[in-house]
Amino acid sequence: MEMLDQVVLITGASRGIGAATAREFARHGAKVVLVARNGEAIAALAAEIGDRALAIPCDVSDSSAVRGAVERAVKTFGRLDVLIGNAGAIDPIGQLSDTDPDAWGALIDTNLKGVFHGMHAALPVMVKQGGGTIITVSSGAAHGPVEGWSAYCASKAGAFMLTRVADTEYRAHGVRVLGLSPGTVATQMQREIKASGINPVSRLDWSDHIPPEWPAKALVWMCTPAADRYLGDDVSLRDPDVRSAAGLV
Repeated sequence: MEMLDQVVLITGASRGIGAATAREFARHGAKVVLVARNGEAIAALAAEIGDRALAIPCDVSDSSAVRGAVERAVKTFGRLDVLIGNAGAIDPIGQLSDTDPDAWGALIDTNLKGVFHGMHAALPVMVKQGGGTIITVSSGAAHGPVEGWSAYCASKAGAFMLTRVADTEYRAHGVRVLGLSPGTVATQMQREIKASGINPVSRLDWSDHIPPEWPAKALVWMCTPAADRYLGDDVSLRDPDVRSAAGLV
C-alpha cells in the first residue's frame, strides 16, 4: 500500500476522519493537501506532518474555492492522484417538517454539492494525467432512512449516486471512483448526534464507535487494485471481509 509521492487531497481535513486520513497517507509516503474551513487547524496539522503537507483553507460549498484548491495542489506538487471527499455535516437534526429550510439547504451545499465540486475540479486533471482515484466518505444513511436525518440521508444518497455516475463516465479514462461507508466513528459528529437524542444512533455508547484511524487505513487500502471490485459502489467497514482486507483485525 505504498503511496510514495502520490498527491492526495483531503477535504474536511481539520479533524476526525480527515485528520487521521492525512496522517495515514503521509505515513505511507504521500504528499497530502489539507482542505478545510478551519485554517488554523489544518496549518497545525501540516506543520506536524512536515514539508509533504500543504494546507489550503477552503469551504467546499464554494465551487470556485474548490477549483482553486485543486489548481494550487497541482501547481505545488505537479499532479493530483487521489481526492478524498470527506467534508460533511450532520445538522440540522430533527423531524422533517420542523427543520429550518436554510439549514437543510446549507447541509446539502456541503455534503452533496461539496462532493460534486471536488469531482468537477479533479476529474479533468486526472483524465489529463491518465488516471486517479476519487473516494467519497459515504454512510449507511445513503442507503436507508434514519429518523431526524432528512438532510443527511438525502445528501449521502445523492453523493452515492454521484459516485455511481462518475464511475460510469470516467472508469474508461482510468479514474477509479468509489465510496467508503465507515459506520459510526468516534468523532465530533457523533457527539452532535448524541446530544440530539433522536433515533437509536444517538443512544449508542461511545465504545460502540470505531476510531477514526480505521477508516483512514481503509481509505489507503481503497487506493490499491485490491479494492477494484468495489468501483462505483460503497465499501462498508461493517463487512468483516473488508476489515480483514484493509488490515483492521
